[in-house]
Amino acid sequence: MDFNSFLTSLGTSFAIFVVLMLLFTWLSRKQGNAVVYYPNRILKGMDPWEERRSGERNPVAWIQEAISSSEQDVVTMSGVDTAVYFVFLGTAVGILVLASLVLLPLLLPVAASDPGESGTNSNGAFNELDRLAMGHVQQRSQRLWAFVFATYWVSIVTYYLLWNAYKHVSDLRAAALVAPVVRPQQFAVVVRDIPTPPEGQSRKEQVDTFFREIYPDTFYKSLVVTNNKQVDKIWQEIEGYRKKLSHAEAVYVKSKTGSNPAGTRPTCRTGFLGLLGDKVDTIDYYHEKINELIPKLKAEQKVTLREKQQSSALIFFSSRLTAASAAQNLHSRMVDTWSVVDAPEPCQIIWSNLPKNFYERHIRQYVVYFIVFLTIVFYMIPIGFVSAFTTLSNLMKLLPFIKPIVKEKVLRTVLEAYLPQLALIIFLALLPKFLFFLSVTEGIFSESHAIRAASGKYFYFSVLNVFIGVTVGGTLFSTFKTIEKDPNIIVPLLANSLPGNATFFLTYVALKFFVGYGLELSRMVPLIIYHLKRKYVCKTEAELKEAWAPGDLGYGTRIPADMLILTIVLCYSVIAPVIIPFGVVYFGLGWLVLRNQALKVLVPSYESYGNFWPHIYTRIMAALILFQLTMFGYFGVKQFYYTAILVPLPILSLIFAYICKQRFYQFFHDTALEVVRHEVKEIPNMEHVYRSFLPPSLATEKPDDDQFDDAASQGSKSGSAV
Repeated sequence: MDFNSFLTSLGTSFAIFVVLMLLFTWLSRKQGNAVVYYPNRILKGMDPWEERRSGERNPVAWIQEAISSSEQDVVTMSGVDTAVYFVFLGTAVGILVLASLVLLPLLLPVAASDPGESGTNSNGAFNELDRLAMGHVQQRSQRLWAFVFATYWVSIVTYYLLWNAYKHVSDLRAAALVAPVVRPQQFAVVVRDIPTPPEGQSRKEQVDTFFREIYPDTFYKSLVVTNNKQVDKIWQEIEGYRKKLSHAEAVYVKSKTGSNPAGTRPTCRTGFLGLLGDKVDTIDYYHEKINELIPKLKAEQKVTLREKQQSSALIFFSSRLTAASAAQNLHSRMVDTWSVVDAPEPCQIIWSNLPKNFYERHIRQYVVYFIVFLTIVFYMIPIGFVSAFTTLSNLMKLLPFIKPIVKEKVLRTVLEAYLPQLALIIFLALLPKFLFFLSVTEGIFSESHAIRAASGKYFYFSVLNVFIGVTVGGTLFSTFKTIEKDPNIIVPLLANSLPGNATFFLTYVALKFFVGYGLELSRMVPLIIYHLKRKYVCKTEAELKEAWAPGDLGYGTRIPADMLILTIVLCYSVIAPVIIPFGVVYFGLGWLVLRNQALKVLVPSYESYGNFWPHIYTRIMAALILFQLTMFGYFGVKQFYYTAILVPLPILSLIFAYICKQRFYQFFHDTALEVVRHEVKEIPNMEHVYRSFLPPSLATEKPDDDQFDDAASQGSKSGSAV
């Protein structure tokens, strides 16, 4: 990519962001768009326009609101997990800003004033940015000492800020958990790997006896997990008919007009997809279907609770201190029986994974890891081809007939500026759902844990395939004939290609923050979809609410994407320091835009009280170690005599990671008893706590104790009195 293409990419990306920001300012003031731009406030019963009265005509009022908001505001509106995400963004900004204070004034003059090597980028065309990169410094030059110092400075800054961030997140988590609020999951634990019950004893009796003997004063009730596949199917069918019935009734009401007060009753066909079969009255038909299925549901509920019990259960205690203690205690001398862990939020439970036994979970985990490994390896092939084919020089070699098209200077500049980055972003967008599916297949029973696992897989996939794959793919493709003649030249070629690929990653980062955050702020896609559904599809309030439901922050894809950017910027921070301001803008702009979204738009679907942080921290450390190893290798290619001075850095990183894990991690794995030792303000309604964990297909509007006799025990005397 030449310098003009780079400037074109940067300029047009910025122009797109400005246009999208102005669109946001205009559209967010329209009364009919409030549910798109302020759904979080609306759901909490707040006035969406409250804070915009004074800044009615100010297009940057949202920036002022975001900056003036406190961390507690974020916790109140979007939860602890969202606040922890902003700790990550703030830490990334801090690392890059502190790094830039030394690296930019130190390294840019050092590189630019060097007589330089014959700098060429990976495409063979001189790149003006190469003058500001480490690649411009001659081999064995004493100027390389400045880059050694810079490598140590980036590492030390990262250690310092990560330590403070870990401590801060730990405090955030403790403050949330110590709050005297009744949270159902704090009064429950999950027990898996329940052994076969003794002869003459039911599963329920076995579980009750075991836990009542150990916790006689605080044991309340147990709920044995059942195979709900059939009952879920019937329940979902009923719910589907209820939604269709509500829609048909709304259509019927709207058909009543002054000229037709009786209205027109909607009709439908009973055959395939409503296209074939007899034509019937829609409202009557759905009523009949629901009435037919309700007795089947009740019958299946009883069969499920009595005959489909499995080797897992939820145990409820009247004290959250007991529940936290039980989740950390060893309940059996054998590791494969009576495994007890903290219960997640009721909405997070993946019920089908609870009964999977100890050995099955471990086998599944190793199989999934192997599949992920194969995916990473074989996905690198198409990623490499994408990076190679989407450069115009390579495309013209493979497709000579496009030469007349790309000879047009304007078209060539635009294609060079955007084609490789867009192809890569689209290619990566296909992966997250597959990785989440693999994480669930492992046997993870908590949605937040499964998302964390998928996020981790996605991060390593992105680093290996984007950061390494693009570099390797583009270089090997363009120098294949040279390598064929002299295979020993591969390592120097790859190392020397690092500065040449800096412009690709500069435009990749710019495209991500300007266009990506511009679309995030303007919410153009959700806005268009909402208005189309409102006009043509939605007839009931429930359908309308579903149309504008904003969703959550999307940690499973957002955090790996952010971590990829941080990895790229860290690894190029010393090699091409000009990338650092782009990283600062990416995370700084992300902080502003997402702060606005967290306070007004996004609604979290679950709360894990910062359990994502150890995951984020580990990936930052992985990025730092990759940076240190990259620098070690590049100094070696530069034939710097004192390259060995960088050897301590990866060792220091591993020691730092070990110390942080020993000091902080356990609190994120287990609930510290000191934060739950104080009882809640009001006596919890244990029946409400218990029923909040019932699967929707087994819950009934009028609880019938007899119905749950088989899978759910009756409360103990101490528990029932609570």
